[in-house]
Amino acid sequence: MHLKTMKCDRFCLIASLESQEVFSKPEARASFEALFHAFDSSATFQFFKSFRRVRINFTDALAAAKARVQLHKSDFNGKEMRLYFAQSVHIGSPRLEPPKPEKQFLISPPASPPVGWEQAQDATPVINYDLLCAISKLGPGEKYELHTGTTTTPSVVVHVCESDQESSGGEEEEGGKRARPKIIQTRRPEYTPAVLQ
Repeated sequence: MHLKTMKCDRFCLIASLESQEVFSKPEARASFEALFHAFDSSATFQFFKSFRRVRINFTDALAAAKARVQLHKSDFNGKEMRLYFAQSVHIGSPRLEPPKPEKQFLISPPASPPVGWEQAQDATPVINYDLLCAISKLGPGEKYELHTGTTTTPSVVVHVCESDQESSGGEEEEGGKRARPKIIQTRRPEYTPAVLQ
Protein backbone atom coordinates (compact mmCIF):
# COMPACT_ATOMS: atom_id res chain seq x y z
CA MET A 1 0.00 0.00 0.00
CA HIS A 2 1.39 3.39 -0.98
CA LEU A 3 1.18 6.19 1.55
CA LYS A 4 -0.37 9.52 0.58
CA THR A 5 1.71 12.47 1.81
CA MET A 6 0.94 16.19 1.57
CA LYS A 7 3.90 18.51 1.16
CA CYS A 8 3.62 22.28 1.53
CA ASP A 9 5.33 24.39 -1.14
CA ARG A 10 6.88 27.43 0.61
CA PHE A 11 7.49 29.31 -2.67
CA CYS A 12 3.92 29.19 -3.98
CA LEU A 13 0.60 30.74 -2.89
CA ILE A 14 -2.89 29.94 -4.13
CA ALA A 15 -5.32 32.89 -4.18
CA SER A 16 -9.05 32.08 -3.94
CA LEU A 17 -11.04 34.93 -5.54
CA GLU A 18 -14.75 35.66 -5.46
CA SER A 19 -14.45 38.33 -8.13
CA GLN A 20 -14.40 37.27 -11.81
CA GLU A 21 -12.94 40.60 -12.97
CA VAL A 22 -9.33 39.40 -12.56
CA PHE A 23 -9.93 36.74 -15.22
CA SER A 24 -11.74 38.97 -17.72
CA LYS A 25 -10.47 42.60 -17.32
CA PRO A 26 -6.78 43.42 -17.97
CA GLU A 27 -6.79 46.42 -15.59
CA ALA A 28 -8.07 44.25 -12.69
CA ARG A 29 -5.41 41.67 -13.51
CA ALA A 30 -2.67 44.32 -13.50
CA SER A 31 -3.78 45.66 -10.08
CA PHE A 32 -3.89 42.09 -8.68
CA GLU A 33 -0.35 41.37 -9.90
CA ALA A 34 0.87 44.72 -8.47
CA LEU A 35 -0.19 43.56 -4.97
CA PHE A 36 2.25 40.62 -5.10
CA HIS A 37 5.02 42.38 -7.09
CA ALA A 38 5.40 44.61 -4.02
CA PHE A 39 6.74 41.55 -2.15
CA ASP A 40 8.67 39.91 -5.03
CA SER A 41 9.24 41.73 -8.33
CA SER A 42 9.91 38.49 -10.24
CA ALA A 43 6.78 36.65 -9.07
CA THR A 44 4.87 34.77 -11.80
CA PHE A 45 1.13 34.11 -12.05
CA GLN A 46 -1.07 31.31 -13.39
CA PHE A 47 -4.79 32.06 -13.74
CA PHE A 48 -7.41 29.26 -13.48
CA LYS A 49 -10.72 30.89 -14.39
CA SER A 50 -12.95 27.83 -13.99
CA PHE A 51 -11.64 27.22 -10.44
CA ARG A 52 -11.53 30.96 -9.52
CA ARG A 53 -7.95 30.44 -8.39
CA VAL A 54 -4.61 32.10 -9.14
CA ARG A 55 -1.27 30.45 -8.49
CA ILE A 56 1.47 32.89 -7.49
CA ASN A 57 5.06 31.58 -7.75
CA PHE A 58 7.67 33.42 -5.68
CA THR A 59 11.47 33.22 -5.91
CA ASP A 60 11.88 33.71 -2.15
CA ALA A 61 10.02 31.74 0.57
CA LEU A 62 10.19 34.68 2.97
CA ALA A 63 8.48 36.97 0.44
CA ALA A 64 5.71 34.37 -0.01
CA ALA A 65 5.20 34.18 3.76
CA LYS A 66 5.02 37.99 4.10
CA ALA A 67 2.47 38.21 1.28
CA ARG A 68 0.35 35.50 2.90
CA VAL A 69 0.38 37.24 6.31
CA GLN A 70 -0.49 40.71 4.99
CA LEU A 71 -2.95 39.87 2.17
CA HIS A 72 -4.87 36.86 3.53
CA LYS A 73 -8.60 37.73 3.95
CA SER A 74 -7.96 41.19 2.55
CA ASP A 75 -10.35 43.10 0.30
CA PHE A 76 -9.78 43.08 -3.47
CA ASN A 77 -12.31 44.91 -5.69
CA GLY A 78 -14.90 44.80 -2.93
CA LYS A 79 -14.63 41.03 -2.31
CA GLU A 80 -12.58 38.94 0.12
CA MET A 81 -9.38 37.27 -1.12
CA ARG A 82 -7.99 34.21 0.66
CA LEU A 83 -4.41 32.98 0.32
CA TYR A 84 -3.07 29.47 0.97
CA PHE A 85 0.29 27.81 0.55
CA ALA A 86 0.17 25.36 -2.34
CA GLN A 87 0.43 21.69 -1.47
CA SER A 88 1.85 18.93 -3.60
CA VAL A 89 0.43 15.45 -3.15
CA HIS A 90 2.83 12.52 -3.31
CA ILE A 91 1.29 9.02 -3.45
CA GLY A 92 3.90 6.32 -2.97
CA SER A 93 6.36 5.67 -5.75
CA PRO A 94 6.30 7.79 -8.95
CA ARG A 95 6.21 4.58 -11.03
CA LEU A 96 4.15 1.43 -10.80
CA GLU A 97 6.03 -1.51 -9.32
CA PRO A 98 5.14 -5.21 -9.24
CA PRO A 99 3.92 -6.64 -5.93
CA LYS A 100 6.45 -8.04 -3.51
CA PRO A 101 6.94 -11.81 -4.04
CA GLU A 102 5.91 -12.85 -0.51
CA LYS A 103 3.55 -15.69 -1.44
CA GLN A 104 4.50 -16.53 -5.03
CA PHE A 105 5.77 -19.97 -4.03
CA LEU A 106 2.12 -21.01 -3.45
CA ILE A 107 1.47 -20.93 -7.21
CA SER A 108 1.24 -24.49 -8.53
CA PRO A 109 3.72 -25.47 -9.91
CA PRO A 110 6.02 -22.96 -8.26
CA ALA A 111 8.27 -20.94 -10.51
CA SER A 112 11.03 -21.18 -7.93
CA PRO A 113 11.16 -22.23 -4.29
CA PRO A 114 11.14 -19.54 -1.58
CA VAL A 115 14.39 -18.23 -0.13
CA GLY A 116 15.93 -20.67 2.37
CA TRP A 117 13.92 -23.69 1.18
CA GLU A 118 15.76 -27.01 1.27
CA GLN A 119 14.55 -30.40 0.13
CA ALA A 120 13.81 -32.76 3.03
CA GLN A 121 15.90 -35.93 3.13
CA ASP A 122 14.02 -39.24 3.04
CA ALA A 123 14.00 -41.14 6.30
CA THR A 124 15.80 -44.48 6.41
CA PRO A 125 13.37 -47.43 6.20
CA VAL A 126 12.58 -49.32 9.40
CA ILE A 127 12.89 -53.12 9.11
CA ASN A 128 10.76 -55.11 11.53
CA TYR A 129 12.69 -58.36 11.96
CA ASP A 130 10.00 -59.90 14.22
CA LEU A 131 7.43 -59.51 11.45
CA LEU A 132 9.77 -61.03 8.84
CA CYS A 133 10.46 -63.99 11.15
CA ALA A 134 6.72 -64.62 11.73
CA ILE A 135 5.98 -64.52 7.98
CA SER A 136 8.76 -66.99 7.23
CA LYS A 137 7.27 -69.50 9.73
CA LEU A 138 3.85 -69.55 8.04
CA GLY A 139 3.02 -72.69 6.11
CA PRO A 140 -0.01 -73.73 4.00
CA GLY A 141 -2.89 -75.59 5.70
CA GLU A 142 -1.82 -74.90 9.28
CA LYS A 143 -3.35 -73.12 12.24
CA TYR A 144 -1.64 -69.86 13.19
CA GLU A 145 -1.53 -68.69 16.75
CA LEU A 146 -1.45 -64.91 16.74
CA HIS A 147 -1.51 -64.40 20.47
CA THR A 148 -0.44 -66.94 23.07
CA GLY A 149 -2.97 -67.40 25.87
CA THR A 150 -2.20 -66.87 29.53
CA THR A 151 -4.13 -67.86 32.66
CA THR A 152 -6.21 -64.65 32.43
CA THR A 153 -6.44 -64.11 28.62
CA PRO A 154 -7.41 -66.46 25.79
CA SER A 155 -5.17 -67.28 22.87
CA VAL A 156 -5.96 -66.03 19.37
CA VAL A 157 -5.71 -68.70 16.65
CA VAL A 158 -6.40 -68.29 12.90
CA HIS A 159 -7.76 -71.34 11.04
CA VAL A 160 -7.53 -71.71 7.25
CA CYS A 161 -10.98 -71.66 5.56
CA GLU A 162 -12.32 -74.78 3.89
CA SER A 163 -12.71 -74.74 0.12
CA ASP A 164 -16.23 -74.55 -1.44
CA GLN A 165 -16.12 -78.21 -2.42
CA GLU A 166 -15.43 -79.43 1.10
CA SER A 167 -18.19 -77.35 2.69
CA SER A 168 -21.03 -78.08 0.19
CA GLY A 169 -20.56 -81.75 -0.49
CA GLY A 170 -18.90 -81.22 -3.85
CA GLU A 171 -21.21 -81.79 -6.83
CA GLU A 172 -18.98 -81.32 -9.84
CA GLU A 173 -19.75 -81.11 -13.53
CA GLU A 174 -17.56 -82.31 -16.32
CA GLY A 175 -14.25 -80.43 -16.53
CA GLY A 176 -13.87 -80.01 -12.76
CA LYS A 177 -16.19 -77.03 -12.37
CA ARG A 178 -18.99 -76.99 -9.87
CA ALA A 179 -22.55 -76.49 -11.15
CA ARG A 180 -24.11 -73.12 -10.42
CA PRO A 181 -27.39 -73.23 -8.53
CA LYS A 182 -30.45 -72.22 -10.54
CA ILE A 183 -32.25 -69.07 -9.40
CA ILE A 184 -35.97 -69.79 -9.06
CA GLN A 185 -38.30 -66.90 -9.84
CA THR A 186 -40.89 -65.92 -7.23
CA ARG A 187 -44.40 -66.69 -8.38
CA ARG A 188 -46.71 -63.77 -9.12
CA PRO A 189 -49.76 -63.54 -6.84
CA GLU A 190 -53.22 -64.20 -8.31
CA TYR A 191 -54.95 -61.17 -9.80
CA THR A 192 -58.17 -60.11 -8.13
CA PRO A 193 -59.94 -57.03 -9.45
CA ALA A 194 -60.50 -54.48 -6.71
CA VAL A 195 -63.24 -52.49 -8.45
CA LEU A 196 -66.22 -54.34 -9.91
CA GLN A 197 -68.26 -52.69 -12.61
